[in-house]
Amino acid sequence: MIRVVRLGAPRAKNEGPRLGTVRRPPRGVSKRDYARLDYYDVWLPDLAPTAALVSWAQSEPWSDRRWAQFARRYRAEMRAPAAARLLALLAALSHTANFSVGCYCEDQSRCHRSLLRELLSAAGGEIKN
Repeated sequence: MIRVVRLGAPRAKNEGPRLGTVRRPPRGVSKRDYARLDYYDVWLPDLAPTAALVSWAQSEPWSDRRWAQFARRYRAEMRAPAAARLLALLAALSHTANFSVGCYCEDQSRCHRSLLRELLSAAGGEIKN
């Protein structure tokens, strides 16, 4: 079962390992403290938006139109063969293991993790609500 979480938030019971689907590690946190502080156990930047897309996204405030553009571009990035294989792998693992994926963003509705939830579900993943 896959949980989609905000990195740094307290872990849920039986959450399993956390995968940090972020472009950069948390600032000001020692690498040995990532898991202890509930960020992530494994860094998985391959499911994060590219640096170019993150830079574009942060260049202006969100609007509905801008979010739609971001979502379209992120989904296109996740259709690349390596990302698609990784999504399929995580979807398959979700039927026999508990783990979570996440990002730092406070507002999940304007975060790639909401799109990642949809992509993992579309790939057949078992998602915890």
